[in-house]
Amino acid sequence: MFKREKPELLIPASNLEVLQVAVQYGADAIYIGGEMYGLRAKAKNFSKEDMIEGIKYAHKYGKKVYVTCNISAHNGDLAGARKYFEELGEIGPDALIISDAGMFELAGEACPNIERHISTQANNTNFNTFNFWHQLGATRVVTARELSIEEIADIRKNIPDDLEIETFIHGAMCMAYSGRCSLSSFMTGRDANKGSCTHACRWKYNVVEETQTGEYETLEESEDGTYIFNSKDLCMIDHIPDIINAGIDSLKIEGRMKTALYVASVARTYRQAIDDYYKDPALYEQNIPHYWDEIAKCTYRKYTTGFFYNKPDQETQIYDNNTYIKGYSYLGKISGKNAEGLFELEQRNKFSVGEELEIMKPSGENIMATVKRITDEDGADMESCPHPKQKIFVDFGVELDEFDIIRRREA
Repeated sequence: MFKREKPELLIPASNLEVLQVAVQYGADAIYIGGEMYGLRAKAKNFSKEDMIEGIKYAHKYGKKVYVTCNISAHNGDLAGARKYFEELGEIGPDALIISDAGMFELAGEACPNIERHISTQANNTNFNTFNFWHQLGATRVVTARELSIEEIADIRKNIPDDLEIETFIHGAMCMAYSGRCSLSSFMTGRDANKGSCTHACRWKYNVVEETQTGEYETLEESEDGTYIFNSKDLCMIDHIPDIINAGIDSLKIEGRMKTALYVASVARTYRQAIDDYYKDPALYEQNIPHYWDEIAKCTYRKYTTGFFYNKPDQETQIYDNNTYIKGYSYLGKISGKNAEGLFELEQRNKFSVGEELEIMKPSGENIMATVKRITDEDGADMESCPHPKQKIFVDFGVELDEFDIIRRREA
């Protein structure tokens, strides 16, 4: 079977810590947002200083960093965007992800040495569109979410070899076409296309009888009503061969507002799946149940294959709730070791002495460990760690390494 060069695994990061986790857990490239001009205004995002440090860290390990600048810009955004692109030219990310033609032109003028990738927000649904952007200087185009595997393969056959295809293969799905939604702006005044989406598609809705003001009927899928716009999450972990053979160059994970645990779990699982397939397709097929077990350990909304094999129908929606399935909780990440041999971490959720917890390692190994002792920064013993983001030191009874992640089964 024909296989292209191994595709890039592209992982999101909301902050410097998560970028470092993505690097250690298998990312080939990481995409991030600055403090403006990206579509995740509510994410922590990167200050200029953190962006410099994050790019330096990624490059140290031979990884790339792309910066999202994919808002739909208005006139008032352009002067500031030019200045921002000039700053990025000095900082030196590997590429900018852009959807707006005016922003694309500005970036080409202000930082011509940085590659420009075309965001999925530009609705890239056919090979003519890909070729159009390539002629203007784009080196990569992100496919619209609404394309099938066959359509992507056909695009690959009709574009230059040096034009790369990037495609989302995992994460939240948007009810609007390629994410270009006006629902949030209409209902709350917060523009999803400038980074301030309220996720109105996840809300519960009722039906109003238009001739009788104020009267409405509940849409009842359950006793809680219904969530008619609420899509399942995308997951293609058991379709890696199809993705690779379609000629996709970069496999993109959604989630720039996710935790380090989510990023580590998804990055490590897809890294193993891709590598296993290139090592031996039979090994990949054999390990599919394992990949599913690991993917289920991060938060998700039930899974679907989106548009890849057929158009979504009622089975791709979640009608009875808008909550995540949460298999495991993120407790912290090992960041060092003190003179007593206790392991340092910043606590993210409460745990106690005597609890048995799971340790996930970048290598792919999971080990169980029992908490023997917890102390605070001053060395005082504690039975538990109740304060989020408190720096603590823990004896797990086993030897651990920096970037090992502590998690606890919740379901």
